[in-house]
Amino acid sequence: MEITLPTTQHVVRPGKLLCIGRNYARHAAEMKSDVPDQPMVFLKPSTALVAHGGAVVLPAASNDVHHEVELVAVIGKGGRRIPEASALDHVDGYAVGLDMTARDIQAAAKGKGHPWSVAKGYDTFAPLGGFVAARDVDDPQMLDIDLMVNGKLRQSGSTEDMIFPVAHLVAYCSRIFTLEPGDLLYTGTPEGVGPVQRGDVLEATVTGLPPLRVTVEAEDPPTP
Repeated sequence: MEITLPTTQHVVRPGKLLCIGRNYARHAAEMKSDVPDQPMVFLKPSTALVAHGGAVVLPAASNDVHHEVELVAVIGKGGRRIPEASALDHVDGYAVGLDMTARDIQAAAKGKGHPWSVAKGYDTFAPLGGFVAARDVDDPQMLDIDLMVNGKLRQSGSTEDMIFPVAHLVAYCSRIFTLEPGDLLYTGTPEGVGPVQRGDVLEATVTGLPPLRVTVEAEDPPTP
């Protein structure tokens, strides 16, 4: 999937999907996890992306896929070891996204002390809405974020409640990975995560950004 950077109108294929875990205290609490003292970063492949109007496909290997609505920032100007004071200058735009998680696969991997990339990385597990230029977002830390499932409110929060704000996340990630134009930063989810089922309709919104709507389908079992 290619995206268009809203400021420069350059068409790029995202290289890295940088995702942040437990970036809202109440979500950490509902997961019975500690609040982290530094950002928890994990990666998704770009093949997990699916656009507005598309479908999340439930893998046959999982019986418990959860939704997580998030603010997503797209990098426009790359860099490494970016100072936090200028980090937002590297953000080209914002969108609403979903971090889908195969919770049963994740729990099994955690229980064995194994990585849980598989639980996060299936195709279609990173739905992404349309972008708005960063210059048109007054403050990324003052946005309402919501998710409706079949017309009923499932998640509702504010980016004001992030433990680590967008600028800190950009600066932190740039100390580990060289950031490149088109890299996507999924900034974490508020509380209210839960399972989805075949036939569900997910509608995600963030203040001032284009909405994201995807349906849920089920994968056919593999042929023996």
